Amino acid sequence: MMCAYYEGAGIYSGRYFFKGLVAVNSVLYFSHEKNFKVYNSNEQRLAELKAEYRSILERLDKLEQEGIIGAFDKRTIIELSGDVIREIAQKYENVQKGIGGMMSGALLETEARKILNRGKDEAEKETALRMLQDGELSIDKIAKYSGLVIKEVEELAKLGTV
Repeated sequence: MMCAYYEGAGIYSGRYFFKGLVAVNSVLYFSHEKNFKVYNSNEQRLAELKAEYRSILERLDKLEQEGIIGAFDKRTIIELSGDVIREIAQKYENVQKGIGGMMSGALLETEARKILNRGKDEAEKETALRMLQDGELSIDKIAKYSGLVIKEVEELAKLGTV
């Protein structure tokens, strides 16, 4: 059984808690490993396993909505869960697709990822703007060093601001 624990949140009744953050108990992932061969060849058993993981994802969503965990914590739990599943289910294609696909799908676009990407975009633009203001580099070099495309650097040069 995949389990994460947040004290008082009811995801798992054990004590897997570190400095007030949600922790993943990877050891419990391995409790299903002995049954991967069965899950891989039996659609019904795989569906049961997927339902368990879906339930955990739903509980994580609820914890996030209630403000018990943040988007970053939720994303970290899901990423770590996906990493563990990919590693221990390497030989079982159906398990990989079923559970690994669920964990990947949960990560497609979270608020934390949006915030992170906005921050990266702003940093790239601010870097390019400083380079433009310095006046020593060409547009091509600024694009190369800042991570922006040439068109974006040209637009910044025209605006003179981020």
